[in-house]
Amino acid sequence: MSATAIAPIGSADLARSLQRAERRRKQMAVALTLPLLVFLLLTFLVPIGALLQRAVENPEVADVLVHTGQALAKWDRQGAPPAPAFAALAQDLGALPESAQAGTLARRLNSEVAGARSLVMGTYRALPLGDKLTPEQVRDQLLAVDPRWSEAKYWQAIAKNSSRWTPDYLLASVDHRRSAAGDIEPMPADQAVFGKILLRTFNISAVVTLCCLLLAYPLAYWLSTLSARHANVLMILVLVPFWTSILVRVAAWIVLLQREGLVNTALMGLGLTSEPIALLFNRTGVVIAMVHILLPFMILPLYSVMKSVPPTYLRAAISLGSAPLAAFFRVYVPQTYPGIGAGALLVFILCIGYYVTPALLGGADDQMLSYYIAQYTNVEVNWGMACALGAVLLAATLVLYAVYRRIVKSELSLG
Repeated sequence: MSATAIAPIGSADLARSLQRAERRRKQMAVALTLPLLVFLLLTFLVPIGALLQRAVENPEVADVLVHTGQALAKWDRQGAPPAPAFAALAQDLGALPESAQAGTLARRLNSEVAGARSLVMGTYRALPLGDKLTPEQVRDQLLAVDPRWSEAKYWQAIAKNSSRWTPDYLLASVDHRRSAAGDIEPMPADQAVFGKILLRTFNISAVVTLCCLLLAYPLAYWLSTLSARHANVLMILVLVPFWTSILVRVAAWIVLLQREGLVNTALMGLGLTSEPIALLFNRTGVVIAMVHILLPFMILPLYSVMKSVPPTYLRAAISLGSAPLAAFFRVYVPQTYPGIGAGALLVFILCIGYYVTPALLGGADDQMLSYYIAQYTNVEVNWGMACALGAVLLAATLVLYAVYRRIVKSELSLG
């Protein structure tokens, strides 16, 4: 057999060997990254999915008052319901194995209608009513236990929440609600609070982001002009806050900003003020502490971008007749826009989720949305409302990231 006949067979074997080697390389890469992917799935995506599910889930009423919800399905929600609804309510409440479930139900209904907690718990304690009673007799006995069962608002709350899935939490998080008839309407002015809280959260975050940018930009520029050895030493000082607990730093600011603290003592010693300035438990203290904590997150992206900008561009603009300040703002600053955008986005997103600093240093009018998420989680024990507010923060974060990506893409296309 000639050599020319053997060559194609050898080439095919070589190709198959290369394919097997490439396949093994890809399998090895997948095997190495699989633990990380599983970790991210379990610690990031699954909790987010659970949060979004809980924001529209309403199990407290649907799981407990099953027969009552069925009896109220065809009720017109006007006046008191028919007698079978009273019988179904007595059946559902009497079937509860422990008072904790009744307490959860009462707390959920009380968030809809004031007074529902005492109504449900009082009725639960009065059960059972008796055996072989007609629906009309059950209705009369429930009304004897508490005449408020004749009021439609309590039954409307049960009927509205008899479905396991509800938009009520998400609607409440944006200051809307469902009426007794099921129509979506704005909250009354005295109850519409979350819109103001969200605007306050964005306002504080924007102020902190701007302050961080104004402080970080000249510092990052100075670091980028130093030699690598000196820049590394100073960068360690920038990173020192990462090694200190946030609680420790907040406690330090409480010591510094109090009426007899170091800041007020220095201001009065320099003659800048004649009496201590209120720097704690207000917006000023919150902004100062948050800027201190988040400043490294602005410096690092700016520094990484500035190190990649050739200094010859600025010198060339000056040599061509441009004023140094004009050359800096027209030649150098535009090249650092990616660092500005990345740092501002990072700081702003971290700000809107802050809880500890405003809670310890701010007043009642300085609490951000995360404070109310913690309030609903730990105090009100209303997981649905807490998850709905968390979903609002998540949506705001995704919108901000989408806007940032769109701006970056438009700049790249123009460039």
